[in-house]
Amino acid sequence: MKIQPGKLLKSSFAVALATFASRVCGLLRVRLESAVLGGGALASGWFLAVTIPNLFRRLLGEGALGTALIPLTAEIEEKEGITAARRKLAVVFTVLGAILALIVLIFSLAALITGKYCAESGNDFWRSDRITTMLKLLPLLMPYAFFICLTGVIGAVLNYAKIFVRPALTALLFNIFMLAGLSVAFFGGFSAETILPFLAILTPAAGAVQLALMIWMLHSCGRFPLFGRGFSQHWEVVGRLFRLATPGILGYGALQLSFVIDRALAVSLGDKAVPALTYVDRIIDLPIGIFAVSLGSVLMASMSRAAAQGDKASVLEQLEFSLRHVWFICAPMAAMVVFFHADILRVLCLGGKYTMDDLHAARQVAVFYGLGIPFFCSLKVLLPAFYARKQMKTPFYISLAAIMVNIVLNLILMIPLKQGGLALATVISSLTNNSLLLLMLRRQGFALKWYTLLSPLRSMAMAAVSASAVWLILQQAGITISGLGSIGKDILLLIAIGGAFTVCYFVLAMLCRSKEIRELAGILQRRRQNS
Repeated sequence: MKIQPGKLLKSSFAVALATFASRVCGLLRVRLESAVLGGGALASGWFLAVTIPNLFRRLLGEGALGTALIPLTAEIEEKEGITAARRKLAVVFTVLGAILALIVLIFSLAALITGKYCAESGNDFWRSDRITTMLKLLPLLMPYAFFICLTGVIGAVLNYAKIFVRPALTALLFNIFMLAGLSVAFFGGFSAETILPFLAILTPAAGAVQLALMIWMLHSCGRFPLFGRGFSQHWEVVGRLFRLATPGILGYGALQLSFVIDRALAVSLGDKAVPALTYVDRIIDLPIGIFAVSLGSVLMASMSRAAAQGDKASVLEQLEFSLRHVWFICAPMAAMVVFFHADILRVLCLGGKYTMDDLHAARQVAVFYGLGIPFFCSLKVLLPAFYARKQMKTPFYISLAAIMVNIVLNLILMIPLKQGGLALATVISSLTNNSLLLLMLRRQGFALKWYTLLSPLRSMAMAAVSASAVWLILQQAGITISGLGSIGKDILLLIAIGGAFTVCYFVLAMLCRSKEIRELAGILQRRRQNS
């Protein structure tokens, strides 16, 4: 099975465009959230509450279970046909739905009981606004975990069926629902205390609509689960799936535990730490989602087919091609955040209840998270090389090592750097994860060419030179974004800065005769010829 780089990139670009629309709405959501909720205790409570159902989304939806389902589906369809795969999917969805319903019930009851204890407690921490707000909102938010996890698993099946764009577009719905709720608060003058329960109800409503659309897409492509006679004969698939997914579930579980520890440590640093980490995380989610996640979802399906056919050479070729392009695209995104993070935060957050103090609390977080963008992105490409071959244990053990690094560094770096230290620890942990995965791939016979290994250094150097040039020009011209004037003017200026930086980067790439720029140009040229 010979790789078709143009087809691979075009598929991922199509998903990226759909994801881009969702991420742009996400940035608008950041703007409204910061204005309505600010960067203090109420925002901290809201973000902590939303974190819980999202943990299960990463674990049982688009995370380990969805990832394990793709190679398993590939194997079943290859050996038994589509009808058998649909019958086994019926069993998987039934069991998963029951597990998710139980999780929703347990966490909702736990929040109600804990909330009653906190109200009667004499401890200032447990009676603080950020803790009481989180516990009040959690029972309203937890049904979202049920809907979004099933949505993620269906998305994995659709991706294997080479349907990428429409599932990616459904992510728009959540942001549209949130934007509608936040707009009501912002333009209607409602307080954060009043609007938060409304937002908490809108969240599972958005998840329910997403799930309904995904079920319709599953039916329209002929892969809707077959319930009915013979249902009990396919229970063995649940054991196979969970055996395959267990290392990944444990790995994702450990990763989410690390994330929870991050946020718990952030809570101990005061009201501003959790919003600072969350707002910046949403901003850097734009480059990660636009290209890396999109390419990773396409790769997972493509590599699974290659692995099912025993085509090791194709897996390696796809991995090398994807890594080079991930770094080529993500290195300039990282440089943009590192050099212009203050301008980005002023445009996207400053105003309303979000003050300059809140912005200063987020600056170090932005710098360190910005530096980590290429490492966060390359993980989305490296992991499919293992999961497509049903190797779930190796990434699990490596993630455990990276998590231990993260926790130890959190405790060390949070003392001098506060929330910035938590961000830096996350970046170093991701770098550790990348390095160990590459080393293990080499030992398994997937040795990357030196050109591929050196491409990150070349891309980072070109991005740093381009960003430095634009930054120096702005300094000499005295051009700055205050964030306190006309929002339209500030947005246009930020777009102009980004445009100038992008032009510098691509011109430098052409002067350096970058292989990636030639490949991208070739794909675009073929597309024009075919249109």
